Amino acid sequence: MATAKKLPSGHYRCRVFIGMENGKKLYKSFTAPTKKEAEFSANQYLNNLAKESYGNTSDETVNSVITKYIKAKEKILSQSTIKGYLSVQKNLMEEISNVKIKDVKSANTQAWIGNLSVDHKPKTVRNAYGLLTAALEMFYPDKTIKVQLPQKENKQLYVPTDADITQLISYFKENDNDMYIACLLSAFGTLRRSEICALTADDVIGNTVKVNKALIRNTNDEWVLKTTKTTESTRDVELPQFVIDALPKKGKLVNIDPARVSDRFIKTLKKLNNRKFRFHDLRHYSASVMHAIGVPDVYIMERGGWKSDATLKKIYRGKMDDYQKKFTDVTNSHFENICHKI
Repeated sequence: MATAKKLPSGHYRCRVFIGMENGKKLYKSFTAPTKKEAEFSANQYLNNLAKESYGNTSDETVNSVITKYIKAKEKILSQSTIKGYLSVQKNLMEEISNVKIKDVKSANTQAWIGNLSVDHKPKTVRNAYGLLTAALEMFYPDKTIKVQLPQKENKQLYVPTDADITQLISYFKENDNDMYIACLLSAFGTLRRSEICALTADDVIGNTVKVNKALIRNTNDEWVLKTTKTTESTRDVELPQFVIDALPKKGKLVNIDPARVSDRFIKTLKKLNNRKFRFHDLRHYSASVMHAIGVPDVYIMERGGWKSDATLKKIYRGKMDDYQKKFTDVTNSHFENICHKI
């Protein structure tokens, strides 16, 4: 969606990228008295371009429109996102894939949503509907459908405790060096699996790890190096000395791919008879500890490469049992002192 900016004159202008000429970017401008009008004109122009480029007709099928949408986005979005879209298209849209766009109505879309909801989680259903509406918005912006989506799950995140972390890292230190390093980088550095598996010794300068790439699966199921998940994810993370001392001095820091990291992690939790949680929750542990000791959210977001504080708020709602009890005791003790004075 094009976004308008206010001009010194008080009017609003939207600029739309339309191509390159002699190495320079070309833009088409749309100016109007209000922000809404300028954005409407720009987006209408983009939608008309899309129609001209892809020859839209309402006789084409949902599957065709989804395919065009994915193709239009494949050079912009990450490989993992495109892979997810393809999976949704293949596994979740069979019921409506052959429906013509002119026949897509609120009623049959609601029926599809209802059937999906029987054996799929709300998040999965919402993702499938989101892909459909995004494709329709791009190629058929005048097409409107209204449905009721399943209610979002209110998941209570389990954040590993200090005891969980100590047990895991002690085990991996003795039995699996790759997992030992992976856990150190995630629990004490907030790094993601994909970021950890992409790092080499050259990315470590002093006590700082330069996070600037990720190892992900492409649409052909091959592991490839790509940029980090978001621009905020490209960052420098200063680590404790004991973590730096454990890292290899040459080559890759971890010699396994992200899928193996998860597999080994789950198997070890079972072996140790520990409560089940994800490797990704080690990042949540790190963020929760920083929050508990008073580190400002803006710094936690910067260190962990979070784009917004939405994830942090979910983490804090599932605070570590260790710190939750500690602060509960402090709170109750304070109130008891007040009571005595009364």
